[in-house]
This record gives sequence, structure tokens and C-alpha cells, in this order.
Amino acid sequence: MDNENKKDTFVDIGHELTDKVEDPFIDFLHKIIRMAVKVLATLMVLVIVWGIGDVIYVLYQRLASPPYLLLNISDILATFGAFLAVLIAIEIFINITLYLKTNVIPVRLVVATALMAISRKVIIFDFKEITPLFVLSTAAVVLALGITYWLITKET
Repeated sequence: MDNENKKDTFVDIGHELTDKVEDPFIDFLHKIIRMAVKVLATLMVLVIVWGIGDVIYVLYQRLASPPYLLLNISDILATFGAFLAVLIAIEIFINITLYLKTNVIPVRLVVATALMAISRKVIIFDFKEITPLFVLSTAAVVLALGITYWLITKET
């Protein structure tokens, strides 16, 4: 399939946040926004590194407590939750860097990141603690995001 027929999954905001505009005040504000996005990218890298440390710590704690070197289901779910949190942070970082490089919002990637985040929540559900309404509401969000992802990736 050629690029002319491919459904666009990016929202072009390049004209809103270009590097140079004629109005000096608006140009100044754009520079502040771009700097803020760079600060967010830097902070996200710190969150990712911290999250990796947390994954290592959680895994160590679970393996170092009796029975040693064994994981029960709740330990595995806690570990999965920590792993997925880091992966979601990486996806958010990719969103930020794509925005910095191209001045476009990658809609498909944003929806995929949201799907990953809600999926993480589903994986770590403690069904003893949540209500059926919460499960149904979460299912509705998953369905809505799944349909959205399908629609934006569907070939035209």
C-alpha cells in the first residue's frame, strides 16, 4: 500500500509550535513550551531509570523472602506490574521524543500507550478488593481504546 492511501495517524501541530514565528512574544512562548517538553523528557528518563531500580528491588525482595527463590502468584503479579510500569514510561518517553523531533502527536502511539496502561491495571487487579462495577468500567475503557486503535490502524 502506498503512502497516499495510508490513513494518517499523526496530528500535525507543526504550524502551531514551529521554531520561528513572526510575533516575537509568541516565538518566546513557543521556546518555553519546547524547553518544558525537553524537561519532561529528561524527567521521564529519570523515572525510567528509577523504575528499573524498583523492578530489581521488587524482584529481589520477592526472591529473598521465604520460601527463598520462589515466587507465588501475587509476587509474579507485583513483578509484572513493575515491569509494565517501566514499559509504559518508555512509551511515554517515545511519545515525548517523537513530539520533539517532528512537532506531531503520534495518535496511534498515544492510544497504544493508553491500551498498555489499562492492560497493566487489568493484569494487576486484585479481585478481592475491587467492585464488579469497577471491572465493568475498566472493560468499557479497554473496549473503547481497542476499537479506537483498530479504527486508526485500519486500512482505508
